[in-house]
Amino acid sequence: MPDNGTRSTRGQQGGGREVVTAGLPTPGRRFHRGDLNGAFRVVASIVIPMIRVAARFRWHGSTRLPAEGPFIVAPNHYTNIDPLVVGTVVWLHRRLPQYLAKASLFRVPVLGYFMRGMGNVPVERSGRTRGSDPLTGGRALVAGGGGLIVYPEGTLTRDPDLWPMRGKTGAVRLALENDVPLIPMAHWGTQRIMPRYGRTLRLFPPSRVDVAIGEPLDLSAYRGRPLDQHLLQQATAELMQAITALVEELRGERAPAERWDPAANNQKETGRFA
Repeated sequence: MPDNGTRSTRGQQGGGREVVTAGLPTPGRRFHRGDLNGAFRVVASIVIPMIRVAARFRWHGSTRLPAEGPFIVAPNHYTNIDPLVVGTVVWLHRRLPQYLAKASLFRVPVLGYFMRGMGNVPVERSGRTRGSDPLTGGRALVAGGGGLIVYPEGTLTRDPDLWPMRGKTGAVRLALENDVPLIPMAHWGTQRIMPRYGRTLRLFPPSRVDVAIGEPLDLSAYRGRPLDQHLLQQATAELMQAITALVEELRGERAPAERWDPAANNQKETGRFA
C-alpha cells in the first residue's frame, strides 16, 4: 500500500456511498506536538509496519475519524488481531489509539510496561479496574481529549458467521456521560491475517482489509435523561445496528434478522468457545 496518500477508485457502492479509496485515509494530517510519548513511538515502530505489510486497507465512504478532540470509536470484533488492526487505522488518521484492555495483558512482562506507558486502562473480567469500575479509566482517557477504542461486544463475536452480536452498554454510557462523539466502525478481512482464535499471523501475501467509518451516532434523544438500563440497552441496539449496517456494506451481504445472543445459545460471555 502506498504511503503517500495516493487514492484509487473502484466506483460507486451499492448503497450509494462514495467511492472506495486506498492510501492514507487523511493525507496531510499530522500528529499534534507532544502526542507521541516514548512508549507509543516504540510500539508503533513495531506494530504499524507489521500491519501495513499484512493489510492493504481500502476506505469506504468519506467519513473519517476527527482530527482533534475526544471521541469513542466502536468497531466490530471477530479475530484476535483486530485491536492491532483497528489501532493502526486510528494511527493512520494521526490520532493515538487507546484502549480499555484486559487486565491480564498488563501482567505480561514487557507488554504490560508498554500498555501502561501508552495510557491504556486495565479492565478485570470481574468488572473492576484499578480504583473503580471499568468505565472510570475510560472517562479519564476521554477527558484527556484522546481517541478511545471500545468494543461494544466485549469479546470476539460468537456469531458463527462473524456478524456483530449483542452489544454491551459501556460504549454508549461513556459517550453519554462525557458528551463525546460515538463513532461506529466496521472492518472486514482481518480473518485472512489471523483466523478467529488463531495464533499465527499470515503476513504474505498482503490481505485486503476494508474499513468503513460511520457518522457519529445520533444520541440526542437520550441526552439529559436518566441513564437507566432500558435507555442504555436501547441506545446500544442502535449502535450495534449502525455497526452491522457498515459490515453489510463491506461484505456485500445481509446480516441475519436476529442478532446473535450468547446467553440464548448457552455460550459463555468470555473466553474461547470454539
